[in-house]
Amino acid sequence: MYGRMNSLAEYAVSTHNSKGRTITEPAPEGRSEFQRDRDRIIHSAAFRRLEYKTQVFVNHEGDLFRTRLTHSLEVAQIGRSIARNLRLNEDLVEAITLAHDLGHTPFGHAGQDALNDCMRDYGGFEHNLQSLRVVDVLEERYAAFDGLNLCYETREGILKRVSKKNAQKLGMLGERLLKGERPSMEAQLANFADEIAYNNHDVDDGLRSGLITLEQLKEVTIFCRHLNQVKDRYPNLKERRMIYETVRSMINTLVNDLIQQSRHNIQSAGITILEDVRAASPLIGFSPAVDKEQKELKKFLFNQLYRHFLVMRMNKRAQHTIEQLFTAFSHEIRMLPTKYQKKFEQEGHQAIADYIAGMTDRYAIKEYQRLFNIAET
Repeated sequence: MYGRMNSLAEYAVSTHNSKGRTITEPAPEGRSEFQRDRDRIIHSAAFRRLEYKTQVFVNHEGDLFRTRLTHSLEVAQIGRSIARNLRLNEDLVEAITLAHDLGHTPFGHAGQDALNDCMRDYGGFEHNLQSLRVVDVLEERYAAFDGLNLCYETREGILKRVSKKNAQKLGMLGERLLKGERPSMEAQLANFADEIAYNNHDVDDGLRSGLITLEQLKEVTIFCRHLNQVKDRYPNLKERRMIYETVRSMINTLVNDLIQQSRHNIQSAGITILEDVRAASPLIGFSPAVDKEQKELKKFLFNQLYRHFLVMRMNKRAQHTIEQLFTAFSHEIRMLPTKYQKKFEQEGHQAIADYIAGMTDRYAIKEYQRLFNIAET
């Protein structure tokens, strides 16, 4: 019917075994249901804003560093490749991976942590739940419904995980989490594609920024092994291209290992249909040896890059910006844009969280200046 769809495994998500949309719509013409989801995500305002939201570095710090948008595109590319090899629904994987960061605040995890602290007395803030809120409620594009009215399986993959108290409010989506059932393999795969992309590309950005060095990375097993392989094959390669080739090789190793180990897991578990997936232990994963190396790399990045004093200083400024914005709007609701003043009457402080979470890095900085810089016009 749609080319690749005919070759899907029986345990893959398809139009035939999908739980559908919250609001029933006529079937799309010339594309699958999950291609429709992908297209709606790409055309959303929240997706466009990812261009100016932080991955690790604040958006204005350099044009060559990754943003949430470039990261999402890279995750989608990795995810599609893995899905094709496992005969899973790559259109669904693409939709999930493109949407997985839609609910992220400005200033990355620092902004998220700050907003969660601000919202502690009002239900807290979880970026996975906010991503779901974006596609379910906040996008305002269609005449017949709020949000994007995505398929259940796309929404399931976007949500990933959420606290028990919030799961209880999510109907059928929350029931799966409360019962301890697994998401589709497409959702599991998207999570690993995200991990592969951000670990390896943070290595690239960290080296480019000068916050970590090649000498430090030589202590990391997976990086050192691939660096030596590149040097042996290309002894006269310039450093910048050597780094790129090393990162590319690491991604290739991780992707191939994930495919091989996941195939083994699927076969060993006797998975034949989608219902088997939901009842089984996690099926998508690395081999024990590669998983150990991947965790070593994550630990290195946490200690040497994410906790670098310059990053910590930047994070502190970002947290201060979020906290001051939230406090100002809480104390005087009339400083919010009119739309959010009306939302506050119905939803309370969630309206403030929606406004702040939807900001880009540079918009949040500008809004801070407008509120607290007396010379700002």
